[in-house]
This record gives sequence, structure tokens and C-alpha cells, in this order.
Amino acid sequence: MSATDQGLVLDTIDPRAISRIHLVGVAGTGMGSFAGMLKAAGYEVTGSDENVYPPMSDMLRTWGIPAMTPYAPANLDAARPDLVIIGNVIRRVNVEATAVRERQLRQMSFPAALGSLFLAQRHSIVVAGTHGKTTTSSLMGHVLASAGRDPSFLVGGVTKNYAGNYRLGQGPHFVVEGDEYDTAYFDKGPKFLHYQPRSVILTSIELDHADIYRDLAHYESSFEKLMALVPADGQVAVSAAWPNAVRLARGTKGRVTTYGVEAHLGAEVTASDVRLGPEGARFVVVEQGTPRGDFLLPLAGRHNLENALGVYACARGLGLSPDEVRAGFASFEGVKRRQEVRGEPGGVIVIEDFAHHPTAVRETIAAVRSRWPGRPLWAVFEPRSNTSRRSLHQAEYARSFTGAARASIKVPERHDKIPPGEELDVPRLANELGAAGIPSVAAATVPELVDEVVRDAKPGDLVLVMSNGGFGGFIDTVLTRLSARGTSS
Repeated sequence: MSATDQGLVLDTIDPRAISRIHLVGVAGTGMGSFAGMLKAAGYEVTGSDENVYPPMSDMLRTWGIPAMTPYAPANLDAARPDLVIIGNVIRRVNVEATAVRERQLRQMSFPAALGSLFLAQRHSIVVAGTHGKTTTSSLMGHVLASAGRDPSFLVGGVTKNYAGNYRLGQGPHFVVEGDEYDTAYFDKGPKFLHYQPRSVILTSIELDHADIYRDLAHYESSFEKLMALVPADGQVAVSAAWPNAVRLARGTKGRVTTYGVEAHLGAEVTASDVRLGPEGARFVVVEQGTPRGDFLLPLAGRHNLENALGVYACARGLGLSPDEVRAGFASFEGVKRRQEVRGEPGGVIVIEDFAHHPTAVRETIAAVRSRWPGRPLWAVFEPRSNTSRRSLHQAEYARSFTGAARASIKVPERHDKIPPGEELDVPRLANELGAAGIPSVAAATVPELVDEVVRDAKPGDLVLVMSNGGFGGFIDTVLTRLSARGTSS
């Protein structure tokens, strides 16, 4: 710990040395869930944010965590914290963060606090990669819980089995979603470098977060550092579908196991007799050439099957039997906002997914089509992340909507992190999709998109809504108006 112009920033802290913790930026999904976990662990917890809305406001209230608003130095007077945790959305100029520095209060980033207060005492299982982290980490946590290992986990989505983002168990394992985004305004390194990995599932490596990574080599360098943290008695399960991920995984001191769906990849854990349908995926796991019997995964898409093979490989390395993994797969209910059916008003199935990277858009469309074969799929997409708003993936997006019968894409607002001239050209994308046989429109506003869907959607259609944000309430409005349309017809 040192006093600098950043204040008293800690990398580690003895859990026994603190009892009162205050979180600045508590209303975010990750920070709010971490606040709940801290409360469950016995700490006195408070928080602050600019605005606190449902569902997080309701969850914080249920957990008994005061959420003060707006940001103000007076919040620190009320909290009287032993430790302040600063969320990564907080900028240095934030008035409360400024007061933390001026008062020389002990502060940590969310990832550093998670690593020090929880992961240091457990076997940390870090799920990292560009795609599939939330579903894979949720499935990994559930397989361990189903097998009676009583794990802890903290993931980036609401798990349906546990109705929350976290679980605090008494077992030795802690599953955490390993984000490569930067940590805090005073720590620009990736979050997952704080997570002390003993086991890693590495799902994929493809350039993302273009606002902080210059190019693919810069992006890969973060994962290279993560691999260097795995100890000799640790393990890495890596997707054989991503040769660059395998190359980086080979740099670890721990044991490396490859997994993959496609036979030509030569993975050590693979699948045969794959059957995709309305119930999800049925398949035979083949481990080191030995069939381990039939498995059911109640999720659609080959990408989710691949993620499940990564969980299988990691779980076997932790000592679970094939039957224990099989039971965990079959009882997994999924994650909210991942191929989640939000309603079927008037025979129109409305599905929500978090997809925003072009690879995720492509795989999600393919997965939904495999679950509901024969139904026309209308893809409604909001490019909202810093990367998806950029022209970086302009050409890839034009190839990502294959399988859609129709597409509607929201034109993003200007963003101060994206230089002029580097924005995704949505009208051009709509024209390219149209030329490829997918009728498409570029819409300037959410109400315009709502009107289009309500006017044209027919019984039997699938409306797949893809966004990593709230999309201006698009889904709730569409569901309400489609229901009203059915009532009035």
C-alpha cells in the first residue's frame, strides 16, 4: 500500500482487517452482484451510484444494502468504510472517487478485491475468451454444484438455476468469468490478471474491445499474461477451434487439454453423433478416443456444445466423473438474455440474446434456427458496444446474418470514444445484406423499429433481438404491442 496521487490503492488486503465496505458504482451488474456476495460473506456493505434502477435496486434492497445517490463525498461520511471498492465505470474526476483519494481511504478495484477477499482462499476457475464466457462459467458452476462440490461463482448474467449472478458456497472451487477489459481508472490492466487462476477454460480469442486494444497482437498479449499465471499443478482447457488460443495456452506451466466439436481439429475431448433440435443438443462425449456415453445439453447451437466440452474437460481435470458432468449438463437451465424466450404474443416468438460481436451474431442465428427449424427468423440488432459501433467489423457483419429471413439494425448514436470516420456504416450494412438476399433496414430510432416489427411480424415468425444493453426498452414495448394487436384483431 502506498500514498500516491491515486490515493491508497491496494492490490491485496487481509479479509480479517476489514468489516465495512463501500462500493462506488454499485448499481452495475457485476458490482451489484459482488456487493451481494460481500454481504453474504458477513461484511457490512454500502454503495453509491448516479442512478439506481430495477432490477438492481430491488436486488440491493432485498440484500439489505443501502444504495446512495448521486455520487457525493457525504456518502463516505455515512458509510464510514474500512475499504472502498471502485467500479471500472468510475472516472478519476468522479466527485466521490476524488474524495476517496483526498481522504487517503484504502481503495481497491473490484477485480483486486475479488481476488484478495475470495479467490486467494480457493481453487480459482477462470473462464476467459472473446465469446461464451457467461454461459460457460454458469455451466461450470452448475456442474460443480450438481456434483455436490458446493462451489462459489460470480458470472456476468443471471443464472436461471440460482436466480442470480453469484453463489457463495463452502467448497474449494470458485468459478469466475474472466473479463479482459481494463480494471479501473487507476489500473488499466485486464481484470482477469487479478483472479489467481488454478484452472482456466479458454473459449476463443478474436479481436474485441477495440477502444483499448490496438490490434489482435495487443489483445492476445493479455491472454498470454493470464496463461503465465497458471501454476504447474493447474490446468487449461482450450478450444481447438482457435489455433491462436491453443498456441497461447501451450505457454502455461500447467496441463493443457484441447476440446472441440469438429473431428478434424483432433481435440482430446470431442463429440460424436451430434443431434441438434428443439430440446437442445444430444451427443456422445469422446475423451482421449474413449466414448463416455450420451449427453443432453438443453441449449441450442454448436457453439454452446463446444462450450460444454470445455466444461467437461475442466471438470474431469478437477476429478469429476463423466456421470457427474452428465447430470450437471442435463439439469442446466441456462442464463437470462442468452437465447431467452421472452414471450410468444400472437404466435410471434420473441427471443433475447446478448450477441454483439459478428461471430456471436452468426452463431446465435444458427443456434436459434436449429432450435426452431422452418420458422422465418427476423434479426433485430443493436450495435451498442464500443467495438460493434466501429467499422472494424464492417465486412464481418455483412456475413454474420446468414440464415435470417429479414434484418433490422439500429443506427448507433455518436460515441465520444469512437473517432469520426470509424463508425459502423449501418445503412451500408443494410444495403449489403439486401444484396445478399436478406431484406434489411437501418433504423434511426427504437420506436421506428418497434413500429416495423408490430406492423409486419406474422404468427410463426421468430424475432431474435440481439443487444448487449437495454435497447431502449425495445423488447418490453414489442411484447406489449404485439399482445394488444392480438387482442384487437
